[in-house]
Amino acid sequence: MQNDFFETRIELLRNVGPQRGQLLNTELQIFTFGDLIQYYPFRYEDRTQFHYISDLTEDMEYAQIKGRLRTFEKVGEGFKQRLTGTFTDGTGSMELTWFQGITWLEKHLRMGAEYVLFGKPSFFQGRPQMQHPELELLNGTNEKGGYYQPVYSVTEKLRKKYIESKQIALMQRALLEKAYPLIRENLPTFLLQKYRLVAKRDAIYNIHLPHSDQWLHQARRRLKFEELFYNQLRLIKQKVLRRVDYEGQIFKSAALLKIFYDEYLPFPLTNAQKRVIKEIFADMRMGRQMNRLLQGDVGSGKTIVAFICMLLAIDNGAQACLMAPTEILADQHYQGLKEFAELLGIRIEKLTGSTKKKARALIHEGLLDGSVKIIVGTHALLEDIVQFQNLGLCVIDEQHRFGVAQRAKLWEKNKYMHPHILVMTATPIPRTLAMTLYGDLDVSVIDELPKGRKPIKTVHRYDSHRLNVFGFMRDEIQKGRQVYVVYPLIEESEKLDYKDLMDGYESIVRAFPEYQVSIVHGKMKPADKDFEMQRFVKAETQIMVATTVIEVGVNVPNASVMVIESAEKFGLAQLHQLRGRVGRGAEQSFCILMTDFKLSKDSRTRIETMVRTTDGFEIADVDLQLRGPGDISGTQQSGIIDLQIADLAKDGEILKVARECAQAILEADPNLSAEEHSMIREQIDSLKTNQSNWSRIS
Repeated sequence: MQNDFFETRIELLRNVGPQRGQLLNTELQIFTFGDLIQYYPFRYEDRTQFHYISDLTEDMEYAQIKGRLRTFEKVGEGFKQRLTGTFTDGTGSMELTWFQGITWLEKHLRMGAEYVLFGKPSFFQGRPQMQHPELELLNGTNEKGGYYQPVYSVTEKLRKKYIESKQIALMQRALLEKAYPLIRENLPTFLLQKYRLVAKRDAIYNIHLPHSDQWLHQARRRLKFEELFYNQLRLIKQKVLRRVDYEGQIFKSAALLKIFYDEYLPFPLTNAQKRVIKEIFADMRMGRQMNRLLQGDVGSGKTIVAFICMLLAIDNGAQACLMAPTEILADQHYQGLKEFAELLGIRIEKLTGSTKKKARALIHEGLLDGSVKIIVGTHALLEDIVQFQNLGLCVIDEQHRFGVAQRAKLWEKNKYMHPHILVMTATPIPRTLAMTLYGDLDVSVIDELPKGRKPIKTVHRYDSHRLNVFGFMRDEIQKGRQVYVVYPLIEESEKLDYKDLMDGYESIVRAFPEYQVSIVHGKMKPADKDFEMQRFVKAETQIMVATTVIEVGVNVPNASVMVIESAEKFGLAQLHQLRGRVGRGAEQSFCILMTDFKLSKDSRTRIETMVRTTDGFEIADVDLQLRGPGDISGTQQSGIIDLQIADLAKDGEILKVARECAQAILEADPNLSAEEHSMIREQIDSLKTNQSNWSRIS
């Protein structure tokens, strides 16, 4: 649809003009005819049938009724003022109420006139009523019903300027009158026939003005397939190109690895870890730059896999870096790897925001002369002053916490040959989301926990059970275990939640006078945070009261109880991450979710899911259903996740078919040079691309 007509500025459309055009620009990012026609409704109201007042029920989402406005009058004073009316259709009567736009309504409503009424019915003392219904004078067009009313998202600012969903629908109708014959097909005939897809112009028309329920279904199906097909085609094409275009260092020697395996490996690797290492080593030996995602649930042993891969790089004269999102996590990785690195005589350093100037200078020097083989750090690694002699492997932990532009800086740290990239996440990603976020990456999954680990028992308790929970905590501490108590800290109400944390800390200190209590939160200085954390690690304190700063990276095998306060305020992925802080030793561990008695439907689903399963992928699927995909990738990448019509939570099957189709086409014709693929090639060329090709980075 990239021709001149669709590039016409929106204010030139009938009944839009400069003022409305400006509002559509700022509020909905609609600048052109093309933007408007691709601004799809999010739901539809069924106006195909009429109801009688006598047939109305409480559970109806909405109802359309033909009848007469018998009376209306203004009642109440000041802000309590409202307009009430009586509407009848011969089978009964109902009361109508409006609280807004009263002056306008009073001028335009006609007592005794026949109207089509539309709204959500409710009942008061057995009598039907409607609040803020739509009223339209009965005429030759609307008296038959028979259409679906599209509903578009609009902002409060648009509403104040009288641009409601109905006005957007009228704009779409005006545009479609001119646009319909100009809408070009962008899928080849063989695909339309194979998957029985309607033409593009019919899909666009029926997504806005559906002729029938069947037409709406076909329009959605066609547009979702098209969107996901081109999304996958671009990702797979990037993957193929990267394998051809980008050379990678070849790592073959493994002498260091043999020493580590024979003498220092502290525990046998799981079969899943062995399989993943094999996949990564194959990439690092083939002469092409590796881009691999390593997925593994909390505690599955991703860090030791990363270290083994670093040894392969070091064995072959290269350096390795590990970047983590927080100082706490960077320090944890550093302490864990330092023990092994020193046994092997490898120099390892840590670089974070709080590294002192003198130490920094020595680290920079060591990286340049090649004496520092492994560097672990935070965003500090991205600074221009940090240069390497030969960076061969970048490991990025909890990668969704870094924007893509930040990761790009690491990519450029080796000017001669781009380093291999291994991105790790303990946040399980549903299959459909992985395909769209990481469709251009090779994916390895550690789907097995180390031997001897017992599944964490999760229970839900209401605030009224607090004394019982305290009793359970005391029993566990008496057995020699330690306990986390986590409070939510939400930016929007930081002061309020900070008070919750401090109140909670004081009540824990009062309830457990015989034990030592640590406290950790985001407002503390890194040194103070580290001091408190170390006291807990050394078992000098028995209880750690914290905010979600401990969500990733704290590894205390002796901690066996995780109490999450106000658990309903957390997302599922976050609850799962927090739970993963316990269960790291051989003892039975517990997670206690504390909530208020009143819970929303979604909150209840989250809590029930946590109690039912410890499977991260199942949890991720439920999370996707509840929240939608969001911007999990850190920076929206090359249009990968900003989907206009497809819904990753619901359209997994269409995505699967679209991906298989894209894969088959590219395997047969990688450059899309065949005549039958010319339309696909033109469409890809016309799609807007980012100035930076983020897909190369991950």
